[in-house]
Amino acid sequence: MTKDLYARHRSVLPDWLALYYEDPLEITHGEGRHVWDSDGNKYLDFFGGILTTMTAHALPEVTKAVSEQAGRIIHSSTLYLNRPMVELAERIAHVSGIPDARVFFTTSGTEANDTALLLATAHRRSNTVLAMRNSYHGRSFSSVGITGNRSWSPTSLSPLQTLYVHGGVRTRGPYAHLDDRDFIDACVADLEDLLGHTRPPAALIAEPVQGVGGFTSPPDGLYAAFREVLHERGILWIADEVQTGWGRTGEHFWGWQAHGRSGPPDIVTFAKGIGNGMSVGGVIARAEIMNCLDANSISTFGGTQVTMAAGLANLNHLLEHDLQGNARRVGGLLIERLRAVAAQVPHVREVRGRGLMIGVELTRPGTDEAAPDAASAVLEEARAGGLLVGKGGGHGTSVLRVAPPLSLTVAEAEEGAAILERALRTL
Repeated sequence: MTKDLYARHRSVLPDWLALYYEDPLEITHGEGRHVWDSDGNKYLDFFGGILTTMTAHALPEVTKAVSEQAGRIIHSSTLYLNRPMVELAERIAHVSGIPDARVFFTTSGTEANDTALLLATAHRRSNTVLAMRNSYHGRSFSSVGITGNRSWSPTSLSPLQTLYVHGGVRTRGPYAHLDDRDFIDACVADLEDLLGHTRPPAALIAEPVQGVGGFTSPPDGLYAAFREVLHERGILWIADEVQTGWGRTGEHFWGWQAHGRSGPPDIVTFAKGIGNGMSVGGVIARAEIMNCLDANSISTFGGTQVTMAAGLANLNHLLEHDLQGNARRVGGLLIERLRAVAAQVPHVREVRGRGLMIGVELTRPGTDEAAPDAASAVLEEARAGGLLVGKGGGHGTSVLRVAPPLSLTVAEAEEGAAILERALRTL
């Protein structure tokens, strides 16, 4: 049945639509931190639909909210008042950390970043954008144009002039040998030099932890130091929180808070986890920025009632059960467990991350050369052992991405680590 579905997939869908595994997997249902495939095999899910199933599969509060809302009305567009949309916007504005916040809902992180770029370039009247090397911001024309990861950038054409800044990757590149303080100083000096050679940019867009790039991040405080330079020149800071938001990093509710010394971002984008699998994205910005557009706009499907009901139920569950705290506690145990394994596996260059956002970088033993074949082999072995993980990386890196739902238990963390250890030891 799966082979037949795969053949149908190949005959009607694009060749560039990526699939995991030599024999692709059809997931039919899930519960908690587990999913099942069409052959009845059970897996511990450490990737959560690409960090999207944030709380749990089939979370009762979310399924109930979706069912009840669908029984009333599913959709009406933003041309009409929408109570669930207003209620979720109020909650998000409150937890955003942005003063006088306004919230606009989209259907994805790509669309959220598109909107943020529209706001920033319109507000600043500039189409120059600063982005981070190794970054990923989506698959639309404008977001591909600012993505600093060649594997996910199929064209160099763009409506924007993009300039790339150092700092998103701590352990590679020309500043990797420096200590954290000197690393930040060098990146700030690079930014200041770059700004001396270009017309005034609209904004810097940055992921606090680079997701597709392999869960890399700078030392805490880098973006705070950047913000001081940007603020002096009126340049906006956009924090792409599509993967880091809602407490996944454990230590903070938003990834930018590790860099909050100089104040919050001007714009925050979000998606993925807030809908727990439903299609929800959005933008938070100060009112003066959000309201800068001088033409009408709507969102046909952004903010639709059934997805807003899901997002509100999911956010309430997250806050009431302190899943951020659970990500900190269980994620810390999982990172230390994987680091202990890594010390005995020559292919593992580094285990990094925070909370339940963990990267395991693989290289050819004794070198810094990427080992993509090893990453694919571990992915297959982990699946065979009953564990699903992701892959990522950029510019000659290969990384396993570990990002379970935030309700992961200690027992499940131990189980997943043991399966991943066995898979790594087969290399």
